[in-house]
Amino acid sequence: MPLITVDGFREDAFTSLADDVALPDGAVLVSLPRFQAERDALIARNAPLGVRLRSDESPESLGEDVHRLSLVVLEFPKFRDGRAFSWARLLRTRQHFTGDIRAAGDFLIDQIAYQRRVGFNEWDVAEGFAEGDLRRALSEISNVYQPSADGRKTIRDLRATVRPPLGEPNPRTHRT
Repeated sequence: MPLITVDGFREDAFTSLADDVALPDGAVLVSLPRFQAERDALIARNAPLGVRLRSDESPESLGEDVHRLSLVVLEFPKFRDGRAFSWARLLRTRQHFTGDIRAAGDFLIDQIAYQRRVGFNEWDVAEGFAEGDLRRALSEISNVYQPSADGRKTIRDLRATVRPPLGEPNPRTHRT
């Protein structure tokens, strides 16, 4: 599948490995069970490391090792399964993960703006996906109501910055 980031299409630097395949040189992407079983050897490689989490695997299981990772791939088994949204936000806000978070699996273009808000910055997309599709998806939300991992000001924050001139009644609270 093609890989697209907020900067456009790029080659995937990570080799995705099955659990029974020998480790090659370079950046690798492994499952959580393999990471847990071979943790010391994987970290000792001193090469970029990524972990793929299924939707039922919490990133909290990575513990402090999350900061040793360059990439976390969160799977969407069905577009209706929203657990990866929660995992991405948890990675960014509670675990302070600064690496890449990639969406993989069955998600919709309509979900990309929300994925970006919670911390995703890479997407495995279907063949035929165009860079314009990403730009359009990312621009769909102009103002937001809920705070999230992206740090955007909410509508409430924006309204609080709009103040009437001194001596003028506030049109939001003044009743005539």
